[in-house]
Amino acid sequence: MGTRRDEGDGAKPDKPEVSESEQLLFGGPLRYDMGWNSHADAFLELNFRAMITRLPSLLTASFRLAWQADRRAARTVVAAEVGRGLAQAVSLLAVNSVLGRLIGGGAMEDRLRGAAPALVVMAAVMLVGALLRAASIYATGRLEPKVERVATERYLERAATVELSAIEDHAFHKLLDTAQYGATSARRMISYATRVVNAMISLIAAAGVLTVLHPALLPLLVTMTIPSAWSALTNARRRYESFHTWVQHARAGRLLGALLIEPEAAPEIRVHGVGPFLLRHFREMSETAEAEQARLARLAARTGLIAAAWTGLATAATYATLGGLLLAGAMALSVAGTAVIAIRTGSQSLGTLVVEMNALHEEALFVGDLQRLYVEAAERAIPVGGAVLPDDPREIRFENVSFTYPGDAARPALDDVSLSVPIGRIVALVGENGSGKTTLVKLLAGLYAPDRGRILWDDVDAAGADRQLLAERVAMVAQDFKRWPFTARVNVAVGRSSAPLTDERVSGAVGEAGAEDVLADLPRGLDTLLARNFSGGHELSGGQWQRLGIARAAYRRGRILIVDEPTAALDARAELEVFEKIRALAGTGQTVILITHRLASVRHADLVHVLDQGRLVESGTPDELLATGGVYAELYSLQAEQFTAKVPAPKAG
Repeated sequence: MGTRRDEGDGAKPDKPEVSESEQLLFGGPLRYDMGWNSHADAFLELNFRAMITRLPSLLTASFRLAWQADRRAARTVVAAEVGRGLAQAVSLLAVNSVLGRLIGGGAMEDRLRGAAPALVVMAAVMLVGALLRAASIYATGRLEPKVERVATERYLERAATVELSAIEDHAFHKLLDTAQYGATSARRMISYATRVVNAMISLIAAAGVLTVLHPALLPLLVTMTIPSAWSALTNARRRYESFHTWVQHARAGRLLGALLIEPEAAPEIRVHGVGPFLLRHFREMSETAEAEQARLARLAARTGLIAAAWTGLATAATYATLGGLLLAGAMALSVAGTAVIAIRTGSQSLGTLVVEMNALHEEALFVGDLQRLYVEAAERAIPVGGAVLPDDPREIRFENVSFTYPGDAARPALDDVSLSVPIGRIVALVGENGSGKTTLVKLLAGLYAPDRGRILWDDVDAAGADRQLLAERVAMVAQDFKRWPFTARVNVAVGRSSAPLTDERVSGAVGEAGAEDVLADLPRGLDTLLARNFSGGHELSGGQWQRLGIARAAYRRGRILIVDEPTAALDARAELEVFEKIRALAGTGQTVILITHRLASVRHADLVHVLDQGRLVESGTPDELLATGGVYAELYSLQAEQFTAKVPAPKAG
């Protein structure tokens, strides 16, 4: 079991301790070192100067998001918020007029009559402000979900079009983790931006009134608000840094919770009693995360107390100044009353402005993660365009191809492999686990690019070919192909989702795969939902899924059919039927690349390539390889002995 690190053992006090669950389940601390990633200094941008400097760009970015989502709603929000700010300014001026009339000399009736126009203006302004607020709320309510959808669509679009190597890259996946929150932040930026605009206009109005009343009042107003600004910015820095440090830990905690309710894990959880084990570690992981939240709360409380004390002193100084001006006769009572209202309005507006600017800036940092994903995804996207592959190539040749998976430099998955795949034939790839068979077909399908060497379609290098056109020619039934939680019809038709979905094409693919019996057993045939965790859902056996996977490949109608362990979940009779279907596909001119451990199943292959530890060791027909007595013959004999070996008779007695 892992050990905890305490402050007394020499670790830094702010260094998060590693729970036993992290050490046992995940092999170490699930923390991101803020020093190495692209966000290392992002949280330092949260200071008042940076906020003021970046405010125009933040408002512009918010408006751009809103404009892209719904132009009409965006115009409504801007007009309504500007109108509300102006209405507040007019209201403040009307208050000053009312106070001047009421506190001035003359009979009370005359004073009230003189104040009546300003009171009417105040009432009208309040009504207009209420209408504008309602319009802003309605338009914002329309905008926010649209902004989130647009941002999410772009996130998913970029994630779906990057190279497979990017998805498998640890650093890029971390960016995917953090950027997914950018869409929600983009939504929240709309509300924050509208409140910032409103607060700015209100503040300008209040500041203008205070400046006219007495120049000393404006600095005091600013002094009252500085503590809350400092508190908000300090806490925002801490939250942002903590989020990026703990994002992987949070994902691991969600994983443990998901495993407890995952249908695939449910049988073993119950038979092996894994539930209490997972629940215990979920609790410990959660407690570790809770400790971080408690740390943030403790620091936030301390910062808030300091800010409150500072605000109290500044407020006392402000009203003491007002009192001194009154006692010295430098300010009339009506003006002082207006000043009090203006100070309260301005203080509230400035406080709102700082808080909302801080929130806007903080959300913008997460939207910045989304923007960084857009940039990096564009750099790592599958290239568009390229050389045209031959319409009817004679062969696909691997010339001295080597490939190593990122982070696995100990041994290349393929090492200087040269072989050919004749078009229109059945080619089998044989070898023990880890020999490089699956890696080879992934390179052929364009999922990876070789580190060295070339893959040629006749004389066209696949590295410079149009990847979309290359993918169009390939159909693949992987050993771990995706079991989509949709209807059986979609599970077949997803083989070529760009093609019109017709019953004729689906039925033809099902027939080619010999999957009619699978559909016959389903309660609604092709329209049966294949996801038991939904109402009315149905589950297939492993062998049934494998037939459906072959039907998916048949629906795709690729020129090259790659089949990786197609009969692993089938019985002997079903296995024979599947290979008959595969041979029939090859008879129509389709090239079949077959990966299987069952060497008796490749006896009808036209060509067999034998791989061992990433290197090509033998090539030839099955008969030729058996005659030479090499690796293929050895593996074949080992498997044959399993069926020919005599079972010892039971001992008597």
